[in-house]
Amino acid sequence: MLFRLLFFTFDLSNLSALSFMNRKYIPLVVLAFLFSATALSFLDRQVLSMTIIKIQQEFKVTDFQYGIVNTSFLISYALMFTIGGRLMDKFGSKKGLAVSVGVWSIANSLHGIISNFYHLVIFRFLLGAGEGGCFPGAAKAVFEWFNEKNRGLANGIAIGGAAIGAVIAPPLTIFISSKLGWRSSFVIPGLIGIVWVVGWLLIPSAKKRVQNQNNEALVAKSAIPFSTILKNKQAQTFILIRFLLDPVLYFIMFWTPKYLNEQRNISFENIGSLFWIPFLALGVSNIVGGFFSDKLVKKGVSINRARKTVMGIAAALTLVAPMIAFVSSAQVAVALMAVIMFAHGFWITNYITSISDIFGGIGTSTVVGLSGTAGAISGLIINPLIGLVIQSYSYSPIWIACGLMYPLAFVLFIVFIPKIQLVRLQTM
Repeated sequence: MLFRLLFFTFDLSNLSALSFMNRKYIPLVVLAFLFSATALSFLDRQVLSMTIIKIQQEFKVTDFQYGIVNTSFLISYALMFTIGGRLMDKFGSKKGLAVSVGVWSIANSLHGIISNFYHLVIFRFLLGAGEGGCFPGAAKAVFEWFNEKNRGLANGIAIGGAAIGAVIAPPLTIFISSKLGWRSSFVIPGLIGIVWVVGWLLIPSAKKRVQNQNNEALVAKSAIPFSTILKNKQAQTFILIRFLLDPVLYFIMFWTPKYLNEQRNISFENIGSLFWIPFLALGVSNIVGGFFSDKLVKKGVSINRARKTVMGIAAALTLVAPMIAFVSSAQVAVALMAVIMFAHGFWITNYITSISDIFGGIGTSTVVGLSGTAGAISGLIINPLIGLVIQSYSYSPIWIACGLMYPLAFVLFIVFIPKIQLVRLQTM
């Protein structure tokens, strides 16, 4: 009941400041908002990783407690990926993203008033609850506003904001903290998120869409039952693939700074001058990967072949991962990490676009949400195991595994989803 009230409260359609605009330009405005939303999501979640040193000193938060704080975020994030995705399919991306961005922006701002460990746990949980709906909502919005010939590029731009957010988070947080104090590092991005919500609600709503056999837009009347999606082979394949691959991304995000320091003798101060490079490569490839597959579709290549061609290239590129353990130069190692992240951008953009190609406007967010939850759960399970392998052996087995996961996932994708096309599932 509370979610229903929230979703119907966030509706300023009649006050739209963009109602005078030619409707053909509104999708570009939507895309700019989606890009900034995913950028904010990654920026907001990374502020704590840079301010935790000051927070630990001020409130005596232990490393163990910091681990609990991170777990609090991941639990709510994993849950809300699925719940948020389902709500996006039910209420649409306009109301859904307004609630999602609004909740996490308020939660982020509340970090500015923390006075103990328990506040931190609660506010991180709320941050994860809000951010869980971001990517399912972005995928839903792209489907609502873009056809299959432009959807790959649109998805690439939308999710590419996340990588840019990861790139700018460290210097921006350090700048704000040095000028205004660490609390402002949370409050200012949170307030920007609130402004984003107001602007987003002023955009006219898109018409709900599904696809017919010719991929033309029709009016969507209802959502696919949750149980029906869970029983669907294609949905199960997408969920399995995300479960296999997300630990690779989490490993690069969470363990690479430690690897560079311990194995490559890079000082803490100099890690920041290198670590942004892989994320920039990710942001670029999100867009390029979407553009490439769309270009193939516009040239007459089938959607099935276009998406799988780009994903196959991505899988092949990740085979460089084992080399990271053996090259002598730290700079070359970082360059190879950038290749992996570049490949991931190719992969994830076409992965999400393939979900929308198959499940349309009545199931896309739900499947994106379920797969995101699977990836977050996998990260929770695998991260301690990664630590155990590193402690008992070295980083080498992990880098070798990173090079094998994408080719394995691509084989599974080809075998269990032989053709990317709209599925016919019974709606409610």
